[in-house]
Amino acid sequence: MKLASLKDGSRDGQLAVVSRDLASAHLAGEIAPTLQTALDDWSFFAPQLADLSDALNLGRARHPFPFDPARCLAPLPRAYQWADGSAFVNHVELVRRARNAQMPESFWHDPLIYQGGSDDFIGPCDDIVAASEDWGIDFEGEVAVILDDAPMGLAAAQALNHVRLVMLVNDVSLRNLIPDELAKGFGFFQGKPATSFSPVAVTPDELGDAWREGRLHRPLDVSWNGSQVGAPNAGVDMVFGFDQLIAHVCKTRNARAGSIIGSGTISNKAANEDARIGYACIAEKRCLETIADGKPTTGFMRFGDRIRIEMKDGAGRSIFGAIDQKVVRLAHS
Repeated sequence: MKLASLKDGSRDGQLAVVSRDLASAHLAGEIAPTLQTALDDWSFFAPQLADLSDALNLGRARHPFPFDPARCLAPLPRAYQWADGSAFVNHVELVRRARNAQMPESFWHDPLIYQGGSDDFIGPCDDIVAASEDWGIDFEGEVAVILDDAPMGLAAAQALNHVRLVMLVNDVSLRNLIPDELAKGFGFFQGKPATSFSPVAVTPDELGDAWREGRLHRPLDVSWNGSQVGAPNAGVDMVFGFDQLIAHVCKTRNARAGSIIGSGTISNKAANEDARIGYACIAEKRCLETIADGKPTTGFMRFGDRIRIEMKDGAGRSIFGAIDQKVVRLAHS
């Protein structure tokens, strides 16, 4: 099934079931008012939501209405945890090569994960707001999973049993703020503003055989100002599957229901030689330019730019709906 949180003036929105073709939706408030409520007792609420989903897809739901992604908050507008990985190690390696720095061998067998801000996510069609273009505004196309309660010490072999939903991510980055932050040795903060997610989150069964081995084996279409800049495959070159990322998160702590785990920027090795595969963030393009020519020539996003991130199934149908956002200047009060 496919689930969304619709804007209603509240912090957490109104839970809705969305049809498989993303054409219609039905409010689910009589079952669970919010997605977090459903996740808190998934075994009780999920069968009821699935029944409503079946009725909607069969044209038997009582009160369907047209689905509009612009009415969506993030599926979880705020979450107990947002832990983003860097499972596509090719991306990390390119960044290091562009700086003439060696990549530690450990990066190939010990996942990189940072803890992002989870109190204020933004919807799939909401503006990306920044105070200055000089901050180096970048998009990052990713996949993420939402968990139910995952216990401390969870083994990778059992981790995927706790994945309840899958969605797309635009992990907005302010590249020119990041170097000074990392130089302090304490990680990201200002360089990682509010993250945005796809209109709907879907249960793994909706993905068919594209969901296997803890990876989503479909290309991610990334368009910048109407031109496609990348279509890397999210199942290719993902060194650490979500099973390994979840186990890494749970090594020393519980991950409570509603925790979101991200894959990191999708990056395919073949893109280094095949421009048709492209990139899912500007920083990677700039790294390739630096490696080839000694300096980058592609600039970061400017006010008025648009970014669209979408994934389609084998028949060309949108799976999650599109993240479609405009970059705007912060309005000073």
